[in-house]
Amino acid sequence: MISRRAFLSSFGCGVPSAASAAPLASLALSQLLHAQSDLTVADGGHKTHHAPKAKRVLHIFCPGAASHLDLWEHKPLLDKLHGQPLPGEEELVSFQGKNGNLMKSPWDFVPCGQSGKKISSMMPHMAQHVDDIAFLHGMHSKTNTHGPGCLFMNTGQTTEGFPSAGAWTSFALGSANDNLPTFVAMPDIRGEPPNGKANWSNGFLPARHQAIVMAAQQPIRNLAPPHGISPAEETESRQLLARINRRFAAAHPGESELSARVAAYELAARMQLSAPEVSDLSSESEQQHRRYGTGDSNQLKAAYARNCLLARRLLERDVRYVSLYCSSRASGVDGLLNWDAHKTLKADYERHLPIFDQPTAALLSDLKETGLIEDTLVLWTTEFGRMPTHQAGTSGRDHNPDGFTCWMMGAGIRPAVSYGATDEFGRRAEQNPTTVWDFYATVLHVLGFDHKRLTWYHNGLDRRITDVHGHVLHDVLI
Repeated sequence: MISRRAFLSSFGCGVPSAASAAPLASLALSQLLHAQSDLTVADGGHKTHHAPKAKRVLHIFCPGAASHLDLWEHKPLLDKLHGQPLPGEEELVSFQGKNGNLMKSPWDFVPCGQSGKKISSMMPHMAQHVDDIAFLHGMHSKTNTHGPGCLFMNTGQTTEGFPSAGAWTSFALGSANDNLPTFVAMPDIRGEPPNGKANWSNGFLPARHQAIVMAAQQPIRNLAPPHGISPAEETESRQLLARINRRFAAAHPGESELSARVAAYELAARMQLSAPEVSDLSSESEQQHRRYGTGDSNQLKAAYARNCLLARRLLERDVRYVSLYCSSRASGVDGLLNWDAHKTLKADYERHLPIFDQPTAALLSDLKETGLIEDTLVLWTTEFGRMPTHQAGTSGRDHNPDGFTCWMMGAGIRPAVSYGATDEFGRRAEQNPTTVWDFYATVLHVLGFDHKRLTWYHNGLDRRITDVHGHVLHDVLI
């Protein structure tokens, strides 16, 4: 007799080659998964609490605290009082120190669409979508630090160890495509966001609800079958492993990691056929590539454009939740790799906005033209906002957790809405202040769930993404 560890070590490299055999997933493994299924939510099965408007989510995240005052929320008083002290906060000290005077945006805000909503002139492509968007201008956060801020915006908590919104969606809805992941995280070519993989973690939910990392520049690893293993050998090996796993599962019924690993191997087997196909952007027309900008001379823009195109391909194959990142963690030079423009806002955003604008707008247009937008909820978020003043001695803006903008679009969302607002300087959320918990209460409502009833028992509490807070923002819903 040999130990399970020794057995797996000796043959483990053959497991991912399951795609070379038929059928791809053994009945024994499927029975094991069903026996350990934890996807009974609230009323049981994959039932929703009420009729859903959306069945999938595209979540675009811009790490680094993209400035609401320079992208989405026009403040005429900043233009008028540029260079003067912020009334009542003349000696303000914020995250990185003393603030200087009020600073207007380096670019004009221009009216767009039939609604006349003003956004930055630096986003001419996104301008075509303002009539479809519900802007949430009264957002505020409980932290002014990037790592906790990103976690808060993705998980509803400022510390690691909690499930992300994508994991909650995976848990609630389950898979709609047996051959692709339920939840995909797409990091930018420049790197992962602050706090990295914790942004798409399963937290205390069973392990299979964490995201699979997949991007145009980062294909899923280890999908190719090894040479020298026949389909018959693979089938026999898989059957033996299933018997061992069943025995282990019976002896350790509370360990979700085993069912997650089994599910991962079964999914890996099926993805040997499906993942290469969905990742093959060469099947897209030249017109589509030009539209997204995948061949742009700006390599960062081209890479993000490829991720946008891949995101559409994942969504149309019913991946439930796609987290698409535009920029990465902070660098030694502020604003170089993400939207954290402490020192030179104009130069920084003249790098970032062209990367973001065309590919994102092309993705939204594609969703509308293909009809996917009818049952897809689109979210745009960042972790907090920026100050209306410049940092002392710089031409950049410091962190501002007291007011910023996020937006929603698509299934169930009322178009051409501006909900909430910061004060006349953009300093603090003043009208309809909106929390991250309100945001996700609304997201879950669109997906068909009561955020107070979608829970998981952990450490003595029925945990939920909205903690003990949150109200559905009915004013932005159809």
